[in-house]
Amino acid sequence: MKNNILIVDDIHPVFMERAEAMGYHCDYQPTIKPTEALQIIGNYEGLVMRSKFKLNREYIDAGKNLRFVCRAGAGMDNIDEAYAEEKGIALINAPEGNMDAVGEHAVGLLLSLMNNVNVADAQIRAGSWQREANRGYELKGKTVGIIGYGFMGRSFAKKLSGFEVNVIAYDKYKTGFSDAYAREVSMEEIVKHSDVLSLHIPLTPETNGMVNEEYLFHFKKPIFLINTARGKAVQTRAVLNAIKQGKILGAGLDVLESEKFPALAEQEWFDELRQSGKIILTPHVAGWTFDSYRKISEVMVAKLASQFIVHG
Repeated sequence: MKNNILIVDDIHPVFMERAEAMGYHCDYQPTIKPTEALQIIGNYEGLVMRSKFKLNREYIDAGKNLRFVCRAGAGMDNIDEAYAEEKGIALINAPEGNMDAVGEHAVGLLLSLMNNVNVADAQIRAGSWQREANRGYELKGKTVGIIGYGFMGRSFAKKLSGFEVNVIAYDKYKTGFSDAYAREVSMEEIVKHSDVLSLHIPLTPETNGMVNEEYLFHFKKPIFLINTARGKAVQTRAVLNAIKQGKILGAGLDVLESEKFPALAEQEWFDELRQSGKIILTPHVAGWTFDSYRKISEVMVAKLASQFIVHG
């Protein structure tokens, strides 16, 4: 039980190598079913997970010996943080590990949208050569609004620094964060000035459904929308309606309200989403690179080493 870590999702082997060098024993079970994990979680003082199940009260109560939980990624919305902390369980995540991946992916989505890359590619493959219809926009001189200026938001802003854009950022939970890459502003300034809106926020009761018809109504200019954060922060129907109204020029969505099939195909808006030439979709992979796969594990194990001493 002492120094045992249960790993329920696929993670880079560097985590196990370094944790075991520190004196931990890693029980690597990436194919374990949630119900099976519930049966044995009480035998471990550490848990490493991604998104296999929600670490709710049932799991936390069953994990009576848990001292720490490592989340291999940035978001903690599948963990009951308040209850874990009440039980004295330390929570470790690794946004530093995939922030570069997310920043680069967001830039890629934005450039592809602004230059009609996906649409033009499909047209040529179908035998159609349309130059005027695919005239694009330049980033230079545009105002990019960022919501959420943590690791991900700042990474995106930093990646944009060579494009000669005006980057403004709003974060409800931070002040005084203006830096070389972005200027702190109010939400009112975001909706007034943005040509591009990029979300880098966690999923909370406050952010759930935040980008809805009313929110989009207030934007003064047509925008490009990028979401590499959490799908439930954006109401897809509102985005589709805003595209029809010309309020959104294009949307790059790495995350959706409903993800994976068959659930995604069952959404009333899926056919419209699928057929829209103004939307680029990727399957929740912004932070999911070969590089971040390793870096996330390195960050987690380094934090574990700095916070916990192995029992003798």
